[in-house]
Amino acid sequence: MGDLVLVVGQLFNGFSVASLYLLAALGLALSFGLMRVINMAHGEMLMLGGYLAWITMSLIPGPLALLVALPVAFFGTALVGGVLQVGLINRLSARPLDTLLATWGVSLILQQAARSLFGPIGVEVAAPAWLDHSLTVATGPLAGLTVPVTRLFILGFAAVILGALALLFARTRIGLLVRAVNQDRMMAGATGIDVKRIDLVVFCLGTGIAGLAGVMLALLGPVTPTVGQSYIVPAFLVVVLGGLGSITGTAIAALLLGLFSALVQIEVDVSVSQVLLLLFVVLFIQFRPQGVVATRSRALDE
Repeated sequence: MGDLVLVVGQLFNGFSVASLYLLAALGLALSFGLMRVINMAHGEMLMLGGYLAWITMSLIPGPLALLVALPVAFFGTALVGGVLQVGLINRLSARPLDTLLATWGVSLILQQAARSLFGPIGVEVAAPAWLDHSLTVATGPLAGLTVPVTRLFILGFAAVILGALALLFARTRIGLLVRAVNQDRMMAGATGIDVKRIDLVVFCLGTGIAGLAGVMLALLGPVTPTVGQSYIVPAFLVVVLGGLGSITGTAIAALLLGLFSALVQIEVDVSVSQVLLLLFVVLFIQFRPQGVVATRSRALDE
């Protein structure tokens, strides 16, 4: 019975980790799938979202502070992403290596700016009272299983964001334009679509979602200048495993990696599980190089 509770608890942890991986990786999947841009400053968008949540919830105390912090983090990080895209990425888009190095430099600048403004020690974001408790199973085969409400909220929030993105791309005009540019940039431009504006919208959307991921991370632990670096590597692994540019593949890959990481931690410690996670991705790519979902797009052609 104790083993069953342990396994179910780890499965829940796997889904919880998968939701964080998904929120962290969606922005990368969007920007790479459309523009073939590897944004090394993506982790700092998570960090920025966490700090914006901390500032907002410090200024607006009360049970609804989190609901105010979410749009502040989204639009704040989207604005920073827009500045980054217009001022740097758009100018270097034809040189992928230069873009990678430049965004890495931006990430270092943002980390140092956070240290100067907020200090090297993390700031704590207090979860609202309606989230700051756990649900415990009292009877039955799962008696003793404890589920934090904060983790349930993050799971539901990730599902809402994924559903909203699916509706955006499938049911709206902007989604139609994004799909057109993703399929063939040159032809889309020839038909009158403002390709650079679509790039800007998608990049801002991706960084805004990263800001929301930062708010979720802030509910679980302190926000530090390097908090985004802990999730940027798993986010890249999710994008590669899912299939470059595929939102569906990204969701499936996040679930696979989250569950794999949680289940292997039943037998090994965290550091060994990270090594096994990397080996799992490498082996999977050897057998299926296109990822979980193969995306057909001229934007991904060599």
